[in-house]
Amino acid sequence: MHSVEFTTQTTTDGVVQRDFTVGDIPGVLWSPPSGPGRAPLVLMGHGGGTHKKWPAMTGRARLLVTGCGFHVACIDAPGHGDRPRTAHDEQEIAAMLRARAAGEPEGPVVVRYNAHIAERAVPEWRATLDALQELPEIGADGPVGYFGLNMGTAIGVPLTAADPRITAAVFGLHWPDALAETARRITVPVEFMLQWDDEHIPREAGLALFDAFASREKTLHVNAGRHKELPRFESESAARFLARHLGAAVSSPA
Repeated sequence: MHSVEFTTQTTTDGVVQRDFTVGDIPGVLWSPPSGPGRAPLVLMGHGGGTHKKWPAMTGRARLLVTGCGFHVACIDAPGHGDRPRTAHDEQEIAAMLRARAAGEPEGPVVVRYNAHIAERAVPEWRATLDALQELPEIGADGPVGYFGLNMGTAIGVPLTAADPRITAAVFGLHWPDALAETARRITVPVEFMLQWDDEHIPREAGLALFDAFASREKTLHVNAGRHKELPRFESESAARFLARHLGAAVSSPA
């Protein structure tokens, strides 16, 4: 088993950012300043075509660190960020771009490609969690949550179904095709986000994925707008949800 190897560290406005590797998996860990006790950990999955330090990721991480006192970790998914693309990655990206240029639905390609990425990413996330829980400020018995939209949901649903250490999760903005059967195995509390006017994901598809979760506590957040118009206040809602289930008290973000 690989351990966390930290490569750089910076501190900005009360948030400690440490780049790390676990084997050949690159990641980043955002943390509050050192304190006497442990804090919950949130695993954060990025969207397709982005990476671990995409502005949405850094913004959500800052909110979770400053507002909740969490540690937040994000790793580059296969073929993203600092990781090389395989020939299969290139083929699927080309297929998606052809569909987009022709005005055809991108969903079938995205669903297929994201499912392939998830098969590779779930074992990597579990190995990363093993390594992060060796850190004294996190520990093996601390609460763990997950927050991921779009491709982050494609990875997060099978990860949450497979790993009992994750006890609350935020998902959204994805098709049910490859995920509904797995979602039926998830019983932890779930908050799910859906855009009512999504030009890529029909609302019936988003509702079907929400319906598939077996969780006794699950909350659906629906907003008007297109796929990329998710309101920023939904990140604040996700922080409150995770704080409620992971045991941290939410304060006003710095």
